[in-house]
Parts: sequence; C-alpha cells; structure tokens
Amino acid sequence: MQPTILRTVQVGRFTLRIRSSPGPDSPASPRSPYVLVHGLGMTHRYLDRLRAELAADAVVHAVDLPGYGPDPQPRTPLGVEDHAALIVEALEVLGIRSCTLVGHSMGVQFVTEAALQQPALAERLVLIGPVVDRLRRSILQQAVSLAHDTLRESPSANLIVGTDYLRTGTRWYVRQVRRMMDYPLENAVENLRCPVLVLRGGRDPVARQRWCQELAARARDGAFVEIPGQPHVVQHSAAGLVAAEIIAFRRRRTLTPSPFLPEASDRTTGKLEDRSA
Repeated sequence: MQPTILRTVQVGRFTLRIRSSPGPDSPASPRSPYVLVHGLGMTHRYLDRLRAELAADAVVHAVDLPGYGPDPQPRTPLGVEDHAALIVEALEVLGIRSCTLVGHSMGVQFVTEAALQQPALAERLVLIGPVVDRLRRSILQQAVSLAHDTLRESPSANLIVGTDYLRTGTRWYVRQVRRMMDYPLENAVENLRCPVLVLRGGRDPVARQRWCQELAARARDGAFVEIPGQPHVVQHSAAGLVAAEIIAFRRRRTLTPSPFLPEASDRTTGKLEDRSA
C-alpha cells in the first residue's frame, strides 16, 4: 500500500489538511496529479479507496476543507466560492499548477468553482454524484434523498458518513447546506474551459441520470459515465471501477458531447434523495 503524506496548509486564517499518495515509482511519462475534494459534512475518509486506486496512475492529493474533520470550525461562514478560492491557494502553496480536479457531491461545486476561478489549474474535471439537481432544489427533497440513499450504501460507507457528520457537527452542516442549495451548478458547468466527466452510480437517488446527462451536455466538452448498481458514494463502493473511468477519461484525447437534455432528472416529488453533498 502506498504511504500517505499528511500536510497542513495555512491559507490566511484557514487550515486545510491534505493527504497525498506519491503515485507510481516509475511512470512511463510524468503526469500531473489528481486532487480529490469531499462533499458536505465529509472528509477525505470516504475518498481513501479512490485515492489508493488512482495512485497507480499518478500522485493523488485529498483535501480536507476548513470546518470538516478535527479542526475548529471557522467563525465566518464560507460559501462555495470561498472554499474554491482556498483550494486554489492551497494547491499553489504546494506548487501544483495543473491537475485533474475530482469532486464528490457538494465537492463537485467546489472543484467546478475552482476551475472557473483558476482555469489554468484544471486540466480536466471529474464530477461524481453532482448536486443539486435544478428540478429538486429543496432541502426537504434532499433530506429524503439522503435517507433513501443510506439504505443503499454499504455498512462501511454508512459508518464513515455517519462519523464524519458527527465530527462536522449540526451547526456547520446547516450553515453550509443553504450554500449548497443556492449554487447554480448547471450554469457554472457551461462556462468551464476544460473537459468534464460526469459520473454517477446507477442506483444513486441523489444525482439522477437525467440530471447528470444534462450537466455533461451543458459542458463544452463533456462525457457521462454510469457505474451500474452503485449508490451515491460510488467512489467508495466501486473505487476500482471509478478510478478506471477517471484514468481512461484523462487519457482520452477527444470527447463526444452527449445530446442536450432540456429537462433534468425526473419530476417525481416526494421520495427524493440526497446524500452528503
């Protein structure tokens, strides 16, 4: 197993923790790193399996943002744009000028905004289980979705999610959820300059198929991949398959845009879903 290097990066008043896997000893050619970003209430822990798989291809960095994990929560609420700016500055401190940004759930919003703020940083963008579906933009729908998805996750995934939620705490979670709900991801994706891969688990009740296909179609250079039979935390339950798709995406020279779908996800109301964002 690859060793993990833990670094603490101070950006102004904020602390970010970054865990790195060094990648293969003798890559055929130098490759820029992968940077993994967690979602709402979470930390690097549910990205660890994916980090280990991607380390076979290149260096991998997993970011823990301020307010998540063991560090004290910032007194000032941070929006999506603020988190993105912190990611950009922290990577600059580490000397990372170009990378493949990978976000899960609300982490999708963070990496998308980072790519908009610093286009040169993002070679490619991977959006796993993206939120929030523009036709399901209500807290009630997302809460029901989260509960629904919990029934589909493995015990190990639920254990990680549950303990990370407890460590993050209700106060910070609630302060961040509104910012998640308000971020117009579908509009942001249209302004990205880099290739975009949208990936979901086939049984993800949060990031539904039509929504993910729409995001891929809105991107200038977008692709959509679905991992059959997997729930929202697909990067944990099927890390090897997800890593293989990401590596193939990064090595692909051209992408075929999906047909544009004018209406995202189905219009079902009531039993909707949202897992950590």
